[in-house]
Amino acid sequence: MTTSQKLTEHFLTCTICTEVFDKPCTLVCNHTFCRKCVVSYTKTRPEAISAKSLLCPFCRKMTKVSAPERPVEEWADDVKPSFVIQGLLDSFGPGSKDTTHCSYCKEEGETTPASSWCSVCDDALCERCIRVHRRIPSSRHHDVVDLSGETKVKVKRKVMCKVHKDENIKYICKDCKTAVCQTCCIIHHRKCDLVVEIESEIPAMKTELRKNKEDLLKKHNEMKTHVRTQTSKVDDALTLYLQIESNIKSAGLKAIEAIKVKERKLWAELKEMSDKHIGELKADIKSGEMSVQMYQQQAELIDQTLQSECDMGVYEMYQGCEAGDVEAVGVTDVKEKGRIARIMFRQDTDKLSRALDDLQLGEIDVLYEDVLDLKATPVLQDNINVLDLKATPVLQDTINVLDLKATPVLQDTINVLDLKATPVLQDTINVLDLKATPVLQDTINVRVAGDTYGANLFDVTVLVVNDTDTVVVTDDNNNSVKSFYTRNKQPGHSRLSVGDPPWGITMLNDNQVAVTVPDTREIVTVQVNPDLVLLSTIKTSKHYYGITSLTPSTLAASSISPPCVDILGMTGHVLKSLCPGQPSRYILKIPTFLCTTRTGNILVSDWGSTCVVCLTPEGDVVFTYSPTGDTTLKYPHGITSTSTGDILVTDHHLHRVLHLTESGQFVRNILTSLDGVQYPRGVCVGGRGRMYVCTPDGVKVFTCK
Repeated sequence: MTTSQKLTEHFLTCTICTEVFDKPCTLVCNHTFCRKCVVSYTKTRPEAISAKSLLCPFCRKMTKVSAPERPVEEWADDVKPSFVIQGLLDSFGPGSKDTTHCSYCKEEGETTPASSWCSVCDDALCERCIRVHRRIPSSRHHDVVDLSGETKVKVKRKVMCKVHKDENIKYICKDCKTAVCQTCCIIHHRKCDLVVEIESEIPAMKTELRKNKEDLLKKHNEMKTHVRTQTSKVDDALTLYLQIESNIKSAGLKAIEAIKVKERKLWAELKEMSDKHIGELKADIKSGEMSVQMYQQQAELIDQTLQSECDMGVYEMYQGCEAGDVEAVGVTDVKEKGRIARIMFRQDTDKLSRALDDLQLGEIDVLYEDVLDLKATPVLQDNINVLDLKATPVLQDTINVLDLKATPVLQDTINVLDLKATPVLQDTINVLDLKATPVLQDTINVRVAGDTYGANLFDVTVLVVNDTDTVVVTDDNNNSVKSFYTRNKQPGHSRLSVGDPPWGITMLNDNQVAVTVPDTREIVTVQVNPDLVLLSTIKTSKHYYGITSLTPSTLAASSISPPCVDILGMTGHVLKSLCPGQPSRYILKIPTFLCTTRTGNILVSDWGSTCVVCLTPEGDVVFTYSPTGDTTLKYPHGITSTSTGDILVTDHHLHRVLHLTESGQFVRNILTSLDGVQYPRGVCVGGRGRMYVCTPDGVKVFTCK
């Protein structure tokens, strides 16, 4: 296969029509298609039409058009191909010319070798045809070059005028900054002062392009140097990391050794006291044994006396017993002061826990670039705003001075708070009163044009875009994200297809949301105008379901396999994975809905373990709501947190919405099937004291105020 064939098949073929590019256009995502192909595809996508943008069939990114008021068929006319694609087409595409044979003779069916090339006519000519070419007055002065052998001549591409299709663009109107043909000059630019031939401007353009090239090469070299520097810094950082890791291990070993020293000291003290105690007990045993022997001997002596016939001996023994002499012969029990009664080990677990918490192995200090380091030595950088008394004074301004001689004129009356007056509550419209009885205000019908199936809502959020309340939902059945709003007293909606079933949704800022698409391992970001416009597609390593925004630069998303909550950067990179509990007994099983509390913690609704878990961004468990009885959860789904810290969670199978305190205590079932709530999923709280619940009938809107 020749180089030309390879380039044509692999780089110059439109992936839609599988033909060589016909009027190619390169979109903002750098994917190139035929103009007619990308226009035809865009016309089939309602979200692209509503966004006034060309939609890339490959990556689904939008390309804004310069004149959206024109017909859709003309949207791609101003989108130019990349210079690389156009250069390849000029050199190797069907328009490139082989100068081996005469172009004119070839039209007559002959194959005459070409000897010359006319750069104006853009044709190869043989000896006979070049003679005719030189006799014609209009071509007599054309630039003709001799050819030797089979030479490829660089084709001078003709660009035709879009208005006057048969005329080449040869001029530039500098006033209007546009390239035009001769007829355009006569009709539209006759009053312009600077209309010149393109050819006359080429040297200056090439000079500017060479300068741009030099600038790019300079930036290229600077960036290469920067990359090398950063690579070196990575190596240094890794070395430093290993050193710090070693220092941390050393500090840990020192702390462990200090604990072991205390442990050995306790062992020694225990042994000393234990030996003393056991010694005292053994001494008591020895003394007791001696007493037993003495008592036995005394008893035997009395027995012998009784058996004797000597009355005087009996009398003396009797007198000795009465005087206590017999007992005195034995060893008496004397309890000494300071004897050990019992040895115990008393441990203050709370004190030990506090000591371990307060144990400081060290601190990790991070020095950021361009941040004031208060530990460093200050260095004088500049003297700012110093009055130079040697310079000539210059009047900068005249400050308004009260002219007491002038007549006073009333300018304004400033409202002053009258503290003696009775305060009047001006507005409570944006506060959700969870003590009040919810009242069904509206049911939003989420079935819209373009839907193939009935809507199946999973999650919901509410934004205020240009003072317009906008409800945004994810529709699993129709693979789309939808927005609903009322503008100029007229209801409106928008539908954005995401290719596969979406699940969770979270608000990123005032007019942007992020949506999980688990099947394709994607998180898409969408702009809400309140019409929906796809901004970006973030590829992820896991199938994520629930999602919530933690900070402007981090997200939390839940995975089922493995069951965990990951902290993500906005590029989809996993910063930390939270799997609370022991490996054999993880708390999370099927975490499918998330939200962020007002304190920055993460609420997880897990219908696998039928509980609600509150986690810190570090992975610590704040509380777990998993009750039994009437307040038990059977199939927890959507979850949200209010500005007051209260928690709302839906139970899909028990047809209710539970109200929990900020600490995870049950308050009441704020909504039940009696309120028209059947199989609820997503839930959120919006402004104006409203609560939004996803149901099979649509989005139920309740007021609590």
